This record gives sequence, C-alpha cells and structure tokens, in this order.
Amino acid sequence: TERNQDYVLAAQLCGSSTTRIIWRHMIPSFTSYIIVDTLINFPYVILAETSLSFLGLGLTEPVNSLGVLLQKAQDPDIQQNMVWQFFPVLVFVFLIMAFVFIGDALRDAADPYSEKK
Repeated sequence: TERNQDYVLAAQLCGSSTTRIIWRHMIPSFTSYIIVDTLINFPYVILAETSLSFLGLGLTEPVNSLGVLLQKAQDPDIQQNMVWQFFPVLVFVFLIMAFVFIGDALRDAADPYSEKK
C-alpha cells in the first residue's frame, strides 16, 4: 500500500531511483509502526517463554529465567520459609504491564487517525 501512495509517485516523477525512494520515503513512513508492533508483541514473547519454562518445556534449572524461578517458588518449603522467593512474580507482572502500557501509548501517539485534543 505504501508504494501506491502519492509521495512515491511524486518521487518517481522527479527521477529518484528505487533505492532512494525506499530508504528516504517508504522506510521512515512505516518505521514507527514496526517499533510499536514490536513493543506490543514483546509481552507475548515474555509470557510464552515464562510459561514454557514454568511447565518444564523451555529453559531448565541451570539457566535463570522467570519461568524457572516461578517453578522453584512452588516448592512447599520455599512457600513457608522463603517468601522472598515470590519476587519473580512481581517482576513478571510489572514487566508485562510496563510493556503493555508503553506499547499502547506509542500506538496511540503514532496513530494518524486519532483526534488531537
């Protein structure tokens, strides 16, 4: 859809090469959308890795991961004596919420159709 825009046609009519049109006109127009989409999808990647490691299908014991730490926190001895081991749960929740809120704010900022108040 970007290559059919008027500014691309204007650049072609001015004699710009295809490489120049791509690097100077098209890439800057959709770079913000790629960044926003990456930030919005990043919590899902963290959630997938954590859940697979928690279930024992992802990273295993010698590697420190949120899923491994959450799996260790299920031990009854840790639940009774070392409550501080539940800190990874708070980190996980805050990390996911931070990326969701930042991605949502960037999506709203990059939306060309939103009403400016």
